[in-house]
Amino acid sequence: MDVLGRLKELGLTLPPPPKPVASYIPLVHSGNLVFVSGLVPHVDGKPLAAGLAGKDVSTEQANKAAQYTALLSLSLLQANGYLDRIKRVVRLTGYVASAANYTDQPKVINGASDLLVSVLGDAGRHARTAVGVTALPLNSTVEVEFVYEVT
Repeated sequence: MDVLGRLKELGLTLPPPPKPVASYIPLVHSGNLVFVSGLVPHVDGKPLAAGLAGKDVSTEQANKAAQYTALLSLSLLQANGYLDRIKRVVRLTGYVASAANYTDQPKVINGASDLLVSVLGDAGRHARTAVGVTALPLNSTVEVEFVYEVT
């Protein structure tokens, strides 16, 4: 699968792979699975979306931030030699820092899901959870973790 070629067709480029900000590693390869640690979307050291969805951040802004986490995950895969070995996306778990009574978490996490399907086609379809939380690291509105199957 030519993932970089597909990204180029879509007018997308991969950002630099994120570096850990705490005591963990960005990804773990076990068997035929690659587990990508939870990613918060930061650009130039600042959250792409900060605060609570439904209060400080619109659903559309949070969706774009979730989309960026998918690009970050692909960037990590590229930096570690897995990008062209993707067989499929297995699972995605998305967390959305949410205002009270905010219920559009699935619409937010669609940003990551839809990007992966656009880039990978049917191999990008996955199981998923979208959860609302009261706060996320670094005041990010979104955090997403990924599980990929690789060859």
